[in-house]
Amino acid sequence: QGQVVESGGGLVQPGGSLELSCTFSGSIFRLNNVGWYRQAPGLQREMVATIDNGGRTNYADFAKGRFTVSRDNSKSTISIQMNSLTPEDTAVYYCKISNNWGQGTQVTVSA
Repeated sequence: QGQVVESGGGLVQPGGSLELSCTFSGSIFRLNNVGWYRQAPGLQREMVATIDNGGRTNYADFAKGRFTVSRDNSKSTISIQMNSLTPEDTAVYYCKISNNWGQGTQVTVSA
C-alpha cells in the first residue's frame, strides 16, 4: 500500500501535447501492475497504457502512436507523454500503481 500523487493535467488545444506524471510513496522497482487509466463523463474507466517492470508497454488502440508511457524506478515515477490530443481525450486521468490509485488529474482538450 502507498500513496499515488499525479500532476500535469490541464487545458490544451486540439493537436497539443501534455505530459502527466505520478509519484508513488514506495518503491515501484518490482511492480508490474502500473499504468494510466482515464474516465470521461458518463463512461467507464478505461486503460490508457501500462508498463511492466521490464519496460514492456501495452497501449489502448486510441493511444497507440500518440501516447508514450515510461517509468523511472529510481524516482518511483510513472509518466505518460500525450501528443496530438483531440477533444475525445478529455477525461480525468488516473495513475494506478499495484492496487493504489491516484486522485486523478483533469485533462481538457478544447479550442
